[in-house]
Amino acid sequence: ICTSERAKNTAISLLPIIGWMKTYSFKEWLLNDILSGVSTGLVAVLQGLAFSLLASIPTWYGLYAAFFPVIMYFFLGTSRHISVGSFPVLSLMVGAVVTRLVPDEGLPANITAFEGLTKEEQRVLVSASLTFLVGLFQLGMGLLQVGFIVMYLSDTLISGFTTAAAVHILISQLKFVLGLTVPGFSGPLSIIYTLESVFTQITSTNIHDLVTSIVVMVMVLGVKEINDRFKSKLKVPIPIEIIMTVIACGVSYAFNFSENHGVDVVGKIPNTFESPIAPSLQVFQMAAVDAFPIAIVGFAVAFAVAKVYSVKHDYVIDGNQELIAFGASNIFGGAFKSLAASTALSRSAVQESTGGKTQVAGLLSAIIVLVVILGIGFLLEPLPKSVLGAVVIVNLKGMLMQVVTVPYLWKKDRPDCIVWVGTCLAAIFLGLDIGLAVGLGLELLTVVFRFALVSFSVFLNLLQIYEPEGVKIFRIPSPIFFANIDFFRDKLKDAVGFNPLRILRKRNKAVKKMKKLLKKGELTLTSNGLQATCSMPIEESEDESNMEDLDKPTDYSDLPIQVNWNAELPANIQVPPVNIHSLVLDFSVVSFLDISALKGLKAIKEFIRINVDVYIVGSYIIEKLRNCKFFDDEIKTSIFFLTIHDAMLFINESHPPKTVSEKVMKTFGDCTSLICSFKD
Repeated sequence: ICTSERAKNTAISLLPIIGWMKTYSFKEWLLNDILSGVSTGLVAVLQGLAFSLLASIPTWYGLYAAFFPVIMYFFLGTSRHISVGSFPVLSLMVGAVVTRLVPDEGLPANITAFEGLTKEEQRVLVSASLTFLVGLFQLGMGLLQVGFIVMYLSDTLISGFTTAAAVHILISQLKFVLGLTVPGFSGPLSIIYTLESVFTQITSTNIHDLVTSIVVMVMVLGVKEINDRFKSKLKVPIPIEIIMTVIACGVSYAFNFSENHGVDVVGKIPNTFESPIAPSLQVFQMAAVDAFPIAIVGFAVAFAVAKVYSVKHDYVIDGNQELIAFGASNIFGGAFKSLAASTALSRSAVQESTGGKTQVAGLLSAIIVLVVILGIGFLLEPLPKSVLGAVVIVNLKGMLMQVVTVPYLWKKDRPDCIVWVGTCLAAIFLGLDIGLAVGLGLELLTVVFRFALVSFSVFLNLLQIYEPEGVKIFRIPSPIFFANIDFFRDKLKDAVGFNPLRILRKRNKAVKKMKKLLKKGELTLTSNGLQATCSMPIEESEDESNMEDLDKPTDYSDLPIQVNWNAELPANIQVPPVNIHSLVLDFSVVSFLDISALKGLKAIKEFIRINVDVYIVGSYIIEKLRNCKFFDDEIKTSIFFLTIHDAMLFINESHPPKTVSEKVMKTFGDCTSLICSFKD
């Protein structure tokens, strides 16, 4: 039945902007969004120019990826913090298709739409058509509600794949850093052919390009390290990439690097948008096999980043709606010759760390890009491409450093290590598309292998277990691995009836308020506990600048009494009560865990930090957890028991069950409080 309420919910689900704009606080959020939008916009301009080099198309088309998709995502996206735009891995995958259909040497593919176009225009047509097709795939998957597909891409697979992509990107930028003319290669072993071409021309290196690149990389890496080390003291990270770009443009213009020293520069940037184009159906046919993995990778990376920030800032994202949002964004962008859009972790980090609260910051970043395209783009024309190559290489640090996880994986989880190494090597030598397929195959084989090792003597007892008051027993009837760890965590929250991280954050906020009010003298200690000296309601602050502090164990120092979180709190402070004191996780039939599951299980710290004792039943996985250094000062080996019966005996000793008279007195006391409230 179509009702007004259902129509309203449908509209909000398809246009999430309706939901969050109703609660938008102009007074508290707008200034933060403006600052974040300007900072992100400047970074987006530089990355747009740099990442377009990976796609083998003119640099200004990278700017389009920081404008058109952002506008569409503003209305359709559910994440409030990711920065939509070009992503180096996607740009590289697009570039592989572009150079295959329009090679540097030889004739282009037999495509009717190429007639009368220059090689540059042909490449732009391929890139735009491919982006449009990627958007169609993503939109189709979103409408078919298959957002769950990303759960089959484990953290290990994505780590190995992105590391391989970083190697490809690094090799592809050598020609700009060294000032060489290297033809584009695609297909298996393309990285070998590229290296061969680079080393055969190494004696022709342009020393001005090389020195410029080295200076930029050293400066950017050094200042980024300072930003990381002093991020708690810096309100805004030092925009070193922007500073070095401005300096490089000035030096290049002053000494005329292009003509006097043969340095390849960005060149003419049109101060207008080009007319939209229709995609080529022939490109669709030739690139369909390439477009699907691009669509999957683009969405998987964006969703992973969005999920990190949604957990940190306590809101919900919808995987299917994200597919629809990115699909529509890439269709819209492809029509205007944009690169395929996803998100870049470094750019999203800038948007979030500079105080961005919503996608208003993203919209403002698009306006900054618009100003550059239409107004001041000519100032970037003398920028050496070697500087852009250096910026790209510096931004690969995070992805390249993932290789240090290999020794850890080999010691702790060899099947996951095989997936990582196999995916990485296949993607490096056979190409990113084939590498992704190999990684998925290896992942499937490891899951089958692990299940084959399950002891058939283990069985699931389906009898209902009695749960004493204050105790929740949660049974896990299968192995826990990358494909079901999120499902496990969601079901655990449903079973206990609350989100422990949300409770922890509210408690930490409440303690901070109590300490603040005590210092001001607005709270006093009486025989009944802390009492407010005034009855004015205290509004909860929306400042989320120190979200990391709210996730730490509650600091009760400087409080004169112990807080009873299930009692009424002073000064109208509201914290949801927790109705359990013990949580028993029955892992008796869990035969294996992978690395993704181990990371997910660390969430039991959230229960421990809100004074819920956690106990794990099962003997199959304790050795695995010990080898992987799962235990620490908060999660100790003493939480393990062989049977539920053993765990319950220990719980009964720690929390003796209430007698009948105590329950009657509690009920009588509750009734008395209720009667008093009615009398009042």
